[in-house]
Amino acid sequence: MAVKIERALISVSDKKGIIEFAKGLENFGVEIVSTGGTYKALKEAGVKVIKIDELTGFPEMLDGRVKTLHPFVHGGILANREIPSHMQQIKDAGIKKIDMVVVNLYPFKETISKPDVKMEEAIENIDIGGPTMIRSAAKNSGGVGVVVDPGDYEIILKEMKENGGKLSKNTMFSLSIKAFKHTCEYDSVIFNYFINKVPQYGSDRIKIDNFLNVDNTNSSKSGKDLNINNFKDGEGNFSEDLNLVLSKKQNLRYGENPHQKASYYKFLNAPDDSFVMAQKLQGKELSYNNIIDGSAAFNIVKEFEKPCVVVTKHNNPCGSAIGKDVLEAYRKAYDADPLSAYGSVIACNYIWTEAAAKFMMDKYVEVLIAPDFEDGALKLMAEKQNLRLLKVKFDLKSYLTKIKNTDFKLTYPDIKSVDGGLIIQDFDSGIDDIKEMKVVTKTSPTEKEWKDLLFGWQIVKGVKSNAILLVKDEVSTGVGAGQMSRVDSTMIAIEKSGGKSKGSVIASDAFFPFPDAIEVAAKNGITAIIQPGGSIRDEEVIEACNRFKISMVFTGKRHFKH
Repeated sequence: MAVKIERALISVSDKKGIIEFAKGLENFGVEIVSTGGTYKALKEAGVKVIKIDELTGFPEMLDGRVKTLHPFVHGGILANREIPSHMQQIKDAGIKKIDMVVVNLYPFKETISKPDVKMEEAIENIDIGGPTMIRSAAKNSGGVGVVVDPGDYEIILKEMKENGGKLSKNTMFSLSIKAFKHTCEYDSVIFNYFINKVPQYGSDRIKIDNFLNVDNTNSSKSGKDLNINNFKDGEGNFSEDLNLVLSKKQNLRYGENPHQKASYYKFLNAPDDSFVMAQKLQGKELSYNNIIDGSAAFNIVKEFEKPCVVVTKHNNPCGSAIGKDVLEAYRKAYDADPLSAYGSVIACNYIWTEAAAKFMMDKYVEVLIAPDFEDGALKLMAEKQNLRLLKVKFDLKSYLTKIKNTDFKLTYPDIKSVDGGLIIQDFDSGIDDIKEMKVVTKTSPTEKEWKDLLFGWQIVKGVKSNAILLVKDEVSTGVGAGQMSRVDSTMIAIEKSGGKSKGSVIASDAFFPFPDAIEVAAKNGITAIIQPGGSIRDEEVIEACNRFKISMVFTGKRHFKH
C-alpha cells in the first residue's frame, strides 16, 4: 500500500539540495508550501510555492518564532486518513491535507560550537515549530512522509518515480523513525548545553537543582566537573536513563581488526584538554588501536608533576619513567623494554624537545602525544612522515590542581559496551593520598623505596589486570599484565626486567591471594611491595614479607583495569 503525495510543506535550515528536491516534487504535481528563507530560496529558483501565511491566513510574528503553529498546518498533518471523522473535521474547517513534511532544524549545535557564543544567541537558535511539525508528521506516518535528512531526497524522488508519485507505508514508517531520532538528538544537545549553564543563576541555582535532581556544585569549590553530572542524579548515582549525544570525529579504516568497521566520536562539549580534542600535526590517520593506546598513555602521564614519558603497546605501558627532563624520561622509559617499544604509542606530559626527537629518530613509533613540540623537534620528526604527532591543549599545573581534590572526576565517565547495552563507571583517575596508606610489615620502606612505590602505584592502574609492575629509580623495570594469576604476572614482570629486578619494588593492582608471589619476589631481589590488601590470607602474605625482610604497604584501594 502506498500514499500519493499531493501537498508538501518545506521549511529547512540546511538548504543543501532543497531546490532540486522541490523541483522534483513539482514534476509529480505536488503543491508546495514554505516558510521564510526557504520560501524565498524556492521562489527565486522558479519553484511554484505558496507562502505559509497564505495557508494559515495569519502572518509570521515574533521574529519568526510563530509561523507554523497553526491548525491549518497541524490539522493537515495530524488528521488520520483512515478515520472518517478526522477527515470530515478538517473538511468542515477548510483544512487541506499535508502529505509530506520536509524540515531540518535551526543550527543549535553549530551555534553553541562558536567561541564565546552568548546565551541569547543560543536561545534564538532553539527551533520550536520545526520539531513540532516533525513530531506531528512522524506520529502520523501512516499518511504523511517526514523528511529530515537531505541525503534522502534522491531516494524519495526515485521511489516516487517508480510508484507514480507515491511513497510506500514502509518507507514512511522508516522516515518517521529517523525523524524521532533527529528530534531526540536535537533536544539532547539543548539539554546538555543548558545543564552546564545552571550555576550562572546564582542564588536560584539550588532551586533549579531541586527540580532537575542534579548536583551542580560549583567546580571551583568542590573540584567536580559539571559535565559529569549529566550522567548522575542528586545523590551521585548514575541516571536511570541516558541520552548520549556525540558527533563523529572521523571514520576509521577499520576497528581492532581489518574485518571490523569503526568510527571515532566525541562528546559535543568535550573539554579542550581531553585526548579526543587532540590536534594531529602530521602523519597518517589514526587507527582504532592508536586511539585506544593513545588515550590510555596520555591519561597516565598527565597525573605526574615531573617530566613523564610512557611507552604503550596493546593498551599496556611497557615502559614508563620520570626524569629531570623529557629526554631523560624518554630514554629511561624506552630502555625499560626496547623490544616491546617497537611500533609503540608514546605520551609525554611536557613539551617534546628537540633532544628527545633526536633520540627517537632511529626508532619505529606509531604515535607521539604531547602538550606541544619544540620547533626543532617538529623539523626533525617531519622526516618520519608516517609518525602521527598529536598535540593536546593541556595545562599540567591546572590539571594537577584539579586532581588533588578527593572528589575529582573526569569530565565524562568510562563507558564500555556489552552485548545489548553499556556499562558506565567513573574513570579511575586522581592521586591516592599517602596518608591513607599503611605500612603493615616490621620493616618500613626507605625514602627512595617510597618514591618508587608511589610512582609504581600511579602507573600500575594503567596496566591490564592482573597487574604487577617492577620499579627502580622511578622507572618501570618489568611489567606483568593481563594474567589469570598474580604469581604468573609476578614471574613475567621479573622475566621482562631482564635481570634488573634486584633492588626493585613491586606495585600490585590488587591483593595477593597467596604468599607464593612474595616468595618469587624475594628470590629475585625485590625490596618493597605496595598493594591494596584485603585478602583473607593477608596475615600469611605479611608474614612472608617479614621473613624475607621485604617492606609492604597497604593502600586500601584497588586498581583493576579490565
